[in-house]
Amino acid sequence: MTAFSAVPADKGTPKPLRVGYSVTLTGVTPEKMKYAKSVGVDCIETSFAAFIDKKTLSFKFSAAEMTEKVKQAKKAADDAGIEIWSVHMPFGEEIDISLADESQRRKVVELHSRILEFCRILQPEVILFHPSWYLRLNERELRKSRMIESAIELNKKVKDIQAIMVIENMLGPKLQKDSVYERPLCRSVEETKEIMGRLPDDIYSAIDMNHIKNPQDLIRAMGRRLKSVHIADGNGEKESHFFPCSGQGENNWTDILSALEEAHYTGPFMYESHFKDVKDMKECYDSLYQKFITAKNR
Repeated sequence: MTAFSAVPADKGTPKPLRVGYSVTLTGVTPEKMKYAKSVGVDCIETSFAAFIDKKTLSFKFSAAEMTEKVKQAKKAADDAGIEIWSVHMPFGEEIDISLADESQRRKVVELHSRILEFCRILQPEVILFHPSWYLRLNERELRKSRMIESAIELNKKVKDIQAIMVIENMLGPKLQKDSVYERPLCRSVEETKEIMGRLPDDIYSAIDMNHIKNPQDLIRAMGRRLKSVHIADGNGEKESHFFPCSGQGENNWTDILSALEEAHYTGPFMYESHFKDVKDMKECYDSLYQKFITAKNR
């Protein structure tokens, strides 16, 4: 499958990326997918969050019901010509692959394993995991080890469904969130590099542009290991998920696109941001791309 949209470009000019956006599985309907395709969206990231009881780590529906819901979503996307690029795995205080308590960590790994069987139906390219939720004070090294252990085990199952695993960077302007919690793992360029360096080469990076100030620095640090992105604007201090063309946020999109080119990134420009209308996504990306090309050709 091609990684770019078929837009003509001069020799030496990077072709535009495909455009995608994040939508829960309940939102993957024939109507929404047809409309998205008609306004220039080629792929989506989806999630099972609406189907999971985070307290009990169980599905809200029977296996048969789950299978039918997933098949309906897959058909809606396929019929519209939309690729299901990625699945964002559930996360939270209870759903954390880095949990220190071994029995609880095992339950989380087992939940993800069950979800991956439904992911098999969707045939995504990428399975995205958060490295952790917030951490208790002074347990960071233990939680890194637990996360790495979980990731290595789950990667076998991800590969079995012919997808790749990516680990997302997390928001962390300061180490401590408050007097009780530290920020999640992968909170900085340095920590993300360290953790990725301890993972097998076939576990890759996802970068959320809303989780770090100057995301282009992390893009360049990850290089070819970067396989998926979340597109949103912000300032690296809090979760904002501003739409890139809203005039909010502080991201330098020209430098970000330059860094993506340097990293040979070929995945979609996957929005995970607030928006008024899906049609705004392609228009916004095209304007950012043109500014990038203009700057590049100066």
